[in-house]
Amino acid sequence: LPISVSGKTIDEAEAFFSSLELTEREAAVARDAVAEIRSRLHFLKRVGLGYLTLERSAPTLSGGEAQRIRLAAELGTNLRGVCYVLDEPTIGLHPRDNDILIDAIEDLTRKGNTLLVVEHDEETIRRADHVLDIGPGAGIRGGRVVSEGTVAEIEADPESVTGRYLKNPIVHTGIPARPVDPEDPETAWLTLRGVEKNNLKLESVRIPLGRLVVVTGVSGSGKSTLSREVLFANASRNVKVAPEKRVWTNVERIDGLDAIDRVLEVDQTPIGKTPRSSPATYVGFFDQIRKVFAGTVEALGRGYTASRFSFNNAEGYCPYCSGQGLRTIEMSFLPNVKVPCEACDGKRFNPETLSVTWKGKTIGDILTMEVDEAVEFFASMPSIAHPLQLMQDVGLGYLTLGQPSPTLSGGEAQRIKLVTELAKAHAAPGRVRRAAPKTLYVLDEPTVGLDPLTERALLDTVLRALDGKTVIMITHHLAGVGAMDRVVFLEHGRIELDGAPDELARTSERYRSLLAFDRGTACGGGSW
Repeated sequence: LPISVSGKTIDEAEAFFSSLELTEREAAVARDAVAEIRSRLHFLKRVGLGYLTLERSAPTLSGGEAQRIRLAAELGTNLRGVCYVLDEPTIGLHPRDNDILIDAIEDLTRKGNTLLVVEHDEETIRRADHVLDIGPGAGIRGGRVVSEGTVAEIEADPESVTGRYLKNPIVHTGIPARPVDPEDPETAWLTLRGVEKNNLKLESVRIPLGRLVVVTGVSGSGKSTLSREVLFANASRNVKVAPEKRVWTNVERIDGLDAIDRVLEVDQTPIGKTPRSSPATYVGFFDQIRKVFAGTVEALGRGYTASRFSFNNAEGYCPYCSGQGLRTIEMSFLPNVKVPCEACDGKRFNPETLSVTWKGKTIGDILTMEVDEAVEFFASMPSIAHPLQLMQDVGLGYLTLGQPSPTLSGGEAQRIKLVTELAKAHAAPGRVRRAAPKTLYVLDEPTVGLDPLTERALLDTVLRALDGKTVIMITHHLAGVGAMDRVVFLEHGRIELDGAPDELARTSERYRSLLAFDRGTACGGGSW
């Protein structure tokens, strides 16, 4: 009878080809092909992907799964003398999967290859033969080699921030957890019933409202599928729709949605595609800055309004670069080159607009100002200083207010989105804000690509600012897991554990093993 191999998992396929019995003629014909198939299946299984079916489509793979498949392909080539450059290969991986990945990487070096790995993961750093610590700060404050050598040499160097972290792991301060009692009638719940998508087949999933909930689990377990493709997609589409008119996809229904006013997802997609978009315009405080300049004596005397200080207004912007601060030089047979505008020196505005000053600064000077400097400069104006302070708190103090959005990394864009929402969620000191809508926040790995110090700053800021809100955070970051009110742990499409982190830590040895707490990583204030 014909056998469908494509429907098998990698584990099943490897067992099938290992026990395959062929006649002498068949063995001669298929010898090389079967050997290659066995080899590739072995490498896929070795990097922890034995649960995937061979017919699984690429778009449904998680980032961690795709990364490991590419690595397995390189392991199978048996090349020698190759220099591989890996950009944060542990992104999207659960700590339990790190060992598998690092073992595979070390195999490549044992074959005579060189690997240059860009990484923040502690375990990967500790297993490196040579470490280059670039710094000392982020953005324009970095760019030089602060320290290099073995891990022991990095730890002994007082100038190395990475060395200090490796020597004395940062303990997350955490916030007081709010217990969730399933029997308490006052606790509101969001209940997803009959979830079916990819490898997820769940009868029900309960999310307590007004709590900080983390969805975690091994790579490929269905975290993003549950949080983004099922919960966010359905909730955002039906949150303002009458119950009888709601349409559900990949879920039978979601109960408790009436307690939510809006649903917001914060991911790493770009915040803008043109140089006209910047942190100041996206977060929204640039409107207040323009009003400040429009209120100066000089601007009032000339009849300038706030629109004059917009780089989208033809009256105020530089006519040579149209307010972009850059000019594009077309190169024959080569990519176009962008250079600072010679007329305005990259300041975006015409001389008349730049002649108006406030506290000795022009509007062009403000856009070239770093966030750290701007916090002090606008300290007397809470509506501007508050979002700037939040940007500084999440580690974006090195950005300039007018930095073009296309030059921002995915992590920077995600943190700017977070700041925008945090500024809406909490009023500036001394100001009263109208009651905010009941919002469900979905945060997709907000700490990805961050160094330990910035990770802590971001988690502290987000968890404190959104305390009392309904937050669903997808993360592998152990400090983030330990600081939440409730943990939903997924494994291969099913809920393996569900409960308060401290309760699970006391009662479940499997919880500590799955979250790799036995590695001694600092999390949740070290209370367990």
